[in-house]
Amino acid sequence: MTDFHFDRRQVRHNFGRAAGTYEQHDVLQREVQASLIERLDIYEQTPERVLDVGAGTGRGTALLKKKYPKAQVIAIDLALPMLRRAKEHTGWLKPFSRVCADAYSLPVPDHSVDVLHSNLCFQWCDDVARLFTECARVLKPGGLLTFSTFGPDTLKELREAWAQSDEFAHVARFLDMHDVGDAMLTSGLRDPVLFAERYTLTYPDPQALLRELKGLGATNADSARSRGLTGKQHYRRMLDAYEAMRVDGTIPSTWEVVTAHAFGPPVGQSRRTEGGEIASFPIDSLRGSRRR
Repeated sequence: MTDFHFDRRQVRHNFGRAAGTYEQHDVLQREVQASLIERLDIYEQTPERVLDVGAGTGRGTALLKKKYPKAQVIAIDLALPMLRRAKEHTGWLKPFSRVCADAYSLPVPDHSVDVLHSNLCFQWCDDVARLFTECARVLKPGGLLTFSTFGPDTLKELREAWAQSDEFAHVARFLDMHDVGDAMLTSGLRDPVLFAERYTLTYPDPQALLRELKGLGATNADSARSRGLTGKQHYRRMLDAYEAMRVDGTIPSTWEVVTAHAFGPPVGQSRRTEGGEIASFPIDSLRGSRRR
């Protein structure tokens, strides 16, 4: 589905390194997080287990625990240093658990999660078929998946500026909303709803944007990235190209945010694969079957 892949070890390294600076730069992340929390009102039941996948420093996890004080709320992140910082947001009265794990392999049983929440994490999972199959596995039938992710127009100005400097991949690439929606349907998730919004953040100069990206841990982890040092001339050409995009005295940066929700499929619902449709269900549900 994709013509690019992320280096998972590099993703873990980038976010682990940024654990101490993340909350100095997460203005957009907080804005999107607030919207996601509001969308949880479509789930009218009282959840028993809530996952926050890609929890980072745990701000969002604390909001989930506040909304669902009686639920078991679990913060999951690929980067252990992020989870260590998340301890600052878990209180004695409303504690949440912290587990270091990959979104591709969630450490919970099948059909055991009522609400699976993820704020601006899934963009680092380029294998969306595997990602949403895992989401469908852990969700209870009718359980809610709600998430946000970055779309392909994110950082388009920075990407264009680098393209005028050299041919290497310097900026992460992200999937189109339609590819995400198709993967959700293929995995068996029910009634997916997606929409995209564009935010334009402004900076005094390109270097300020680059510092923010590093502080967030959102630096390039594309497996096709150049492994060598970027030469001063290439870097200077990129800065000059970005300066030419200055508007009203500031440097613009586009962030395309895709927000979505869907529901867990009933046990045994078929899912599409390259070889056709596959359905799975417990053998005990086969009434009248004879065992020898």
